[in-house]
Amino acid sequence: MSAAARVVAVDVGTSAVRAAVVDLDGRVLATRHRSRACDPGGEIFDPAALHRDVLAALRGVSAAGEAGAGEPPAALAIAAHIGTVAVDADLEPEKRGGGWSDPRGLERLAALDEATVRRILHASGRPSLAGGALARLLEKDAEHAASVHAVLSPKDFLVARLTGELVSDTVGAAYTLASDVRSRTWNTALLDELGLDASVFAPQTEPASVVGALTGPAADATGLPAGLPVVAGGPDGSVGIGLLLGTREDAVADVAGTTDVVGRLLPSADEAPEGAVLNPSVLPGRFVAGGASGLTGGAVARWRSLAGDVEDERIAEVPPGADGLTVLPAMTGARFPRWRPGSRGAVLGQHPGHGPAHLLRAAQEGAAFTVREGLDRLDPSGRLPVVLAGGSARSTHLARLRADALDRPLLISPQPDVTLLGAAALAFLGCGAATDLDALRSRLIGTLREVRPDAAHAARYTGLYARWRALHDAVDRAEGTGG
Repeated sequence: MSAAARVVAVDVGTSAVRAAVVDLDGRVLATRHRSRACDPGGEIFDPAALHRDVLAALRGVSAAGEAGAGEPPAALAIAAHIGTVAVDADLEPEKRGGGWSDPRGLERLAALDEATVRRILHASGRPSLAGGALARLLEKDAEHAASVHAVLSPKDFLVARLTGELVSDTVGAAYTLASDVRSRTWNTALLDELGLDASVFAPQTEPASVVGALTGPAADATGLPAGLPVVAGGPDGSVGIGLLLGTREDAVADVAGTTDVVGRLLPSADEAPEGAVLNPSVLPGRFVAGGASGLTGGAVARWRSLAGDVEDERIAEVPPGADGLTVLPAMTGARFPRWRPGSRGAVLGQHPGHGPAHLLRAAQEGAAFTVREGLDRLDPSGRLPVVLAGGSARSTHLARLRADALDRPLLISPQPDVTLLGAAALAFLGCGAATDLDALRSRLIGTLREVRPDAAHAARYTGLYARWRALHDAVDRAEGTGG
């Protein structure tokens, strides 16, 4: 590794775009943040506006001087939320791109015969149908479909606009439902059977592969050097999990944000537990089982906006169980491991003694229980630690609550922004400045801090968790969404 090497990393989240210049010691030399006007539920977004936001963020880090000081950056990589952008031959996008919870076309997809649905789910490594590229293509009428040159993820759309190259990383391709995740190739037999044009899907490559170079116009728009190598990148949660775990199989990763994305590295696709999403890993030839939870941090943020600002110290004073108050955070549907898209949030057990701190404590507990359902599916033994990064890792109170509510040791990343640093890791690997992901993880993240559960609180939460699951099931049944 060259100590002078530096890369440009971009993290595209639902609410904001962040760009940074990062060196091999994990130092963020320059960073820019740009808020997005995006649907908080993750259903739709404006691809053209996203492109403008990314260009502005890149201009910001370039203007800071660090991108051009000394050695030029060695590569650029992007991690972004999943979704779908349809573009024409000039890479001009549709006005409405689909986000991670885009339901458009899902009804048409679900109307396929049962045998076809089973084949789709098996090949794509999915336990349940979801919206995305395949659903959107089925929804389009022939006239509209004729104008579509390619269907891309938000990240692939950005890479195409920066380089002129159409390419899809193997992890992002899995979310289209049109890829065979085990072979890392497009499922052309399925597409032919459905009468869909396989050519609208870009060629697949591994996330750390260099796929193109920054064009002259893109260089002018960003201030970065023309010809800068650009790697394929990947979905934000998967990129964060890749950095958190490296090659280790003795832990489960949790990237906590608007949703929690949990995953466990597997040596073989055959070891994925029932109900888990199976994805290619950012490491060639390996796989990750897990999934996104649906709204967790996003639901807590929503309740905080309604309840007002309450200090962590006041929330921490509320005892486990929030004095009988229960929050179900599934505002936009329950994902891994329930897969109930119609599930909705609820507040149960209110009485006049409850205040804002109780509501936020119950929301935080509901988010932790949502994550626990997924963790218990990935590791029924309950013994594997959780490597935690993201929003919850920033708060001492939340880390303590998570350890107690999950009844597992937490290994907390001192760097919460693992999606951004994960994109940097892919850039370092792609340009050859680093070859060992585990060594790179240590340099970018540092030493993990352990938080062990309090035995008395964990025992209390075990009972509360059972009650929370029963209430969740009862509410889903009452709303007609239960399985």
